[in-house]
Amino acid sequence: MFTAALAIVIGVGLANQTAINSYLRKFVGSPFLASMISFVIGTIFLTAATLISGSSLTVALHLFATEPYWLWLGGVCGVIALTSNILLFSKLGSVQTTVMPILGMSVMGMLIDNFGWFNSIKHSFGFNRIIGIVLVLLGVFLSVAVNSFSANSDNVSGKEKKKFELLIWQIIGILVGFLMAIQSAINGQLGRVVHSSFHAAFISFFVGSSLLIVIVGLKERSYSNVINPITQGAPWWVWVGGSIGALYILINVYLVGQIGTGQTVVLALFGQIAGSLLIQQFGLLNSVKNKITPIQIVGLFLMLTGVVLIKIF
Repeated sequence: MFTAALAIVIGVGLANQTAINSYLRKFVGSPFLASMISFVIGTIFLTAATLISGSSLTVALHLFATEPYWLWLGGVCGVIALTSNILLFSKLGSVQTTVMPILGMSVMGMLIDNFGWFNSIKHSFGFNRIIGIVLVLLGVFLSVAVNSFSANSDNVSGKEKKKFELLIWQIIGILVGFLMAIQSAINGQLGRVVHSSFHAAFISFFVGSSLLIVIVGLKERSYSNVINPITQGAPWWVWVGGSIGALYILINVYLVGQIGTGQTVVLALFGQIAGSLLIQQFGLLNSVKNKITPIQIVGLFLMLTGVVLIKIF
């Protein structure tokens, strides 16, 4: 019960991080720079947390020779996923930017669990788990998609985008979800190898931060816009997205080792949707305020039922 609640909480946090980073981009003008700021702040947070926990910040050299290469790519997956989400927002709108990665996360999470990929704990498919994932996906559709798609208020206009181009971006959204689930599995295994959730989360963020610093340097050729949120009077909370992301990865590493990738992904997914609806209901983080509808509540109930089926069976 505790692990399930923890997974839902980090999902709520992830919903807040997405809103925060999207708002941060308005000040710095670049999705790569917004991602870099988020990752660097998260790395600083995890450096302190790792040292306080008594874990080392270094990696034994023999691990690079004895462990599979993919063990060190969790941070790379995180960079691609975080930056792609910011880009997808302008291409697909907020609804499909949420729905497409969720579909990818759900499917890949179940596949990783079923086949034990990335040395994950194996949880074979059963009838109840299949019904559970169907209910989760139906719940996602009802909670997020139905109202907005029917109103056609939050999507990219078909008149402005060719169908083929739109399909490509939708596929990219699903692939982003694949990467998020893979990142969870990789970081979970990394935590077992280095014997510390803190150390594994730090490594993932350090790799991601280093990659983004190089990308921003090559693409933007300047880091000066980093101070824009300060000079333009941005709210203080634009800086906390990285810390939320760091906590998400840290707790994710712990949960994957306890309950497996699939259950972690699905429970966090429920929290993410619930958090998004709360942001929408109260207009938090300068978002548009829209009341939660009965059909969205039904969707949440279906998701919760699916989660219970997946977790128990």
